Amino acid sequence: MSWYESVVKQLGFPTIELFVKAGSDGESIGKCPFSQRLFMILLLKGVIFNVTTVDLKRKPADLQDLAPGTNPPFVTFNGEVKVDVNKIEEFLEEKLTPPRYPRLAPKHREANTAGIDVFAKFSAYIKNPRKDANDALEKALLKSLQRLDDFLRTPLPEEIDADAAGDLPESSRSFLDGPELSLADCNLLPKLHILKVVAQKYRGFEIPAEMTGVWRYLNCAYQREEFTSTCPAEREIELAYLDVAKRIK
Repeated sequence: MSWYESVVKQLGFPTIELFVKAGSDGESIGKCPFSQRLFMILLLKGVIFNVTTVDLKRKPADLQDLAPGTNPPFVTFNGEVKVDVNKIEEFLEEKLTPPRYPRLAPKHREANTAGIDVFAKFSAYIKNPRKDANDALEKALLKSLQRLDDFLRTPLPEEIDADAAGDLPESSRSFLDGPELSLADCNLLPKLHILKVVAQKYRGFEIPAEMTGVWRYLNCAYQREEFTSTCPAEREIELAYLDVAKRIK
């Protein structure tokens, strides 16, 4: 029995191993928003778990046997292999419950769909090589970001004083669902960070400063270890998009 297995058994934790995409050196964390999403969830749940980075260019035979035909991320939970990020998220939320583990599902349904199309708009923008289409794709991305900004600046019900007169106050919350990170943030923040890094590097595009809700959101994430410790280096993100980001012609 390994040291890890011995400790989790003594503490009564499940045995969990997370397999994530490795970076260009084959060892560090690579660019994969889905890997980061699960990494963040497990940290927020407060469980003890192992993380294994998988070099997709030299995937070990034992991993191919463990999850044949599956690329990371995937999880083993008490020896049982779990694949499909959405299903893994649901499984972890179902198995790791209060009072021992925090519930991470958003209280406000709208938080689940906030920014839902931002990454798709970014992908269309960054992969486009045509000069005549660039402006329209950039405007579509900005419109999507503006919707996210509007959501983040609109107060949640608990931020509104029913007895106060006048206009609604602007929200001051840190994350989509309130002051704490939720499953919705684990999904959106890795993608939003990739957008920020890649669009600036290959298009000179900056999220507008006047989108104060989006910037507050990102800056709050950069203060949280659950986000920063699971984030790939910016160089890894840039390398991953080296051949994806098309030069405008």
